[in-house]
Amino acid sequence: MHKSALRFVAGNGLLDRRAFLKSGYGLTIATAIGLSPAGRALAQTEPSMPAWMTSLGAGDSPYGSPSPHESQVLRQPQPSTPQTAGFSIWHSPLQHQRGIITPSGLHFAVHHNGIPAIEPERHRLLIHGLVERPLQFDLERLMRYPMVSRIQFLECAGNTAANALSPTALDGDCRELFGQVSGSEWSGVPLSYLLHEAGAKSTARWVICEGADGGSHSRSLPLAKLMDDAIIAFYQNGERLRPSQGYPLRLFVPGWEGNVSIKWLHRLEVSDSPAFSKDESGLYTRILSDGDILVFGFPMEVKSVITHPSGQQRLPELKGFYEVSGLAWSGRGRIAKVEVSADNGRSWAAAQLQGPRLDKSLTRFSIPWQWSGAATTLLSRATDEHGNTQPTRSEWRSRYAAHSFNHYNAIQAWRVQRDGSVENVYA
Repeated sequence: MHKSALRFVAGNGLLDRRAFLKSGYGLTIATAIGLSPAGRALAQTEPSMPAWMTSLGAGDSPYGSPSPHESQVLRQPQPSTPQTAGFSIWHSPLQHQRGIITPSGLHFAVHHNGIPAIEPERHRLLIHGLVERPLQFDLERLMRYPMVSRIQFLECAGNTAANALSPTALDGDCRELFGQVSGSEWSGVPLSYLLHEAGAKSTARWVICEGADGGSHSRSLPLAKLMDDAIIAFYQNGERLRPSQGYPLRLFVPGWEGNVSIKWLHRLEVSDSPAFSKDESGLYTRILSDGDILVFGFPMEVKSVITHPSGQQRLPELKGFYEVSGLAWSGRGRIAKVEVSADNGRSWAAAQLQGPRLDKSLTRFSIPWQWSGAATTLLSRATDEHGNTQPTRSEWRSRYAAHSFNHYNAIQAWRVQRDGSVENVYA
């Protein structure tokens, strides 16, 4: 198979995945054009059996743990944030993951007032305000209601803030720069069941949602959204919520900035107006370039990142075949397409979207790449089902004031150097 038989779909070596895999072309093509094959030829004499094949293995444990050989796959505290008992931020190691589910122990976390040690049998959820029947639930009563399960992402409004604010690109890895987004299966009771039972009055428009943490963190949310798809979540990835994710229960609001999915939820006050709490009036407002203030801009915009190869990784062969892979998501719906460029945006090719493609969920994308060994820049650009597409960094910056950073969703660029090292750059 000659190199000319390959089907290139964009500049600098991006390949058509179907053509590459058709009829087992992969290894044949790689060998014919001098790319490094994935496997190696067996030597005439191979070493004897490894030690673990010569004796019985160890016993298991009541709660499984990762292999000690994967000890580097951990959450990382955000370097620029003082990690105190009151406020801390932990990032997911996206570059070490595949698929669209983040293990519960690696899910990102932002704590404004520390993690309360809640006794579940004493925890209560109150619904009051503009309702016909104020209600209070204990955990046992809440868990009698029918539950739903959905695989959806959660993203902090400040994810990738460093790329929004820093005038020069920081040399960070994918975990440091993008690690405030994760994907899980969330299971719980649709909030509409409880609000219908309480009976919202005709003047009700908002719900003030409050957590049982030491600072009583609260946000005001439109009643219509909570009636649509919000849930009271008790389970994450099949097991009860962990304390850092809101045990014993949390609000989960699909597609909206993570701060509104109140952890340790204990109070819902139905109202005719928002409360303008300290966080929604300060930390989570956005200042536009003309000075206008956007207080309630909840949905997370369409976004993507290449996780392999990505910042601070190194390609082991100085040229050859690689798979470019990453994640895309949108708080407004499903991902419709992801385009990848291997020549700094001069040409683009459609990546394969791996299933399942779910509403307001992470979507995995990939595309084969024949790297020539020359320095180049990799980009990804996602579009959702409503036609929303990622802007360039300069386009995003022109819309917002210089000190704004929430909801940053510009196209991410990774520079691949001739020595195989990868670094964060601005395209």
